[in-house]
Amino acid sequence: MGRSGRRAVSERLAGLRAAWGLDFVVVNGENASNGMGLSEEHAKALLDAGVDCLTLGDHAFDQKDMLQFIGREPRILRPINFAKGAPGAGARVFQDGRGRKILVAQVLGQVFMKRAFEDPFGQIETVLKTHVLGGAVQAAIVDVHCEATSEKMAMGHYCDGRASLVVGTHTHVPTGDAQILPKGTAYLTDAGMCGDYLSVIGMEKAEPMRRFVTGMSKSRFTPATEEATLSGVYVETDDRTGKALKVTPVRIGGRLQESAP
Repeated sequence: MGRSGRRAVSERLAGLRAAWGLDFVVVNGENASNGMGLSEEHAKALLDAGVDCLTLGDHAFDQKDMLQFIGREPRILRPINFAKGAPGAGARVFQDGRGRKILVAQVLGQVFMKRAFEDPFGQIETVLKTHVLGGAVQAAIVDVHCEATSEKMAMGHYCDGRASLVVGTHTHVPTGDAQILPKGTAYLTDAGMCGDYLSVIGMEKAEPMRRFVTGMSKSRFTPATEEATLSGVYVETDDRTGKALKVTPVRIGGRLQESAP
């Protein structure tokens, strides 16, 4: 979320990769550029910092240069159920440093979103059938980008046993429900933002509060710039089955209580 979040990833990721032995890192970057979308410049900086895959969301193309850049950069994914004809891909298989195949897919929810996107459940069904966990791929990560916690939970149960991890993004607030579902899928309703939590979901407080209190706007939202909490989720998987062995919320630095594997 904005400069503060980018800085947290850029400054901390290399150390975390080494300390925790991370094989593959996915970052949702759709609010990295001034809180609205992801620019080519900022995408390159995050990839150079050690990110293996960047996902987007409903703000996928707020930064217009992403319309062209996503076609040249296979490590960036937009939602599979975005508008028909949108550039880029919504799911892709990657390889980690040990040659294991890792599916990453992103879906947009429908509940409380500003526009109606295609059915996320039907779209993810096709992807998971094509890339069978423990067969075609050794791990599978599903980023479910939506507003409603109920819809995220439903997606977790829908994918249980067929994905290594289902993790929610979009609401910017980390949830406390990290768990391994009955059939072996790690789940977290929302990973939270990498951003300044002395804010209103990453934005400087004054303008959002003015709009809530008065119903009137005075200026544009601007991202908060104090120290960020790097928020996310850590997962260990079984190489044979692809199912989760361990899941732990991650909160490093900033104002929130720390959590690490």
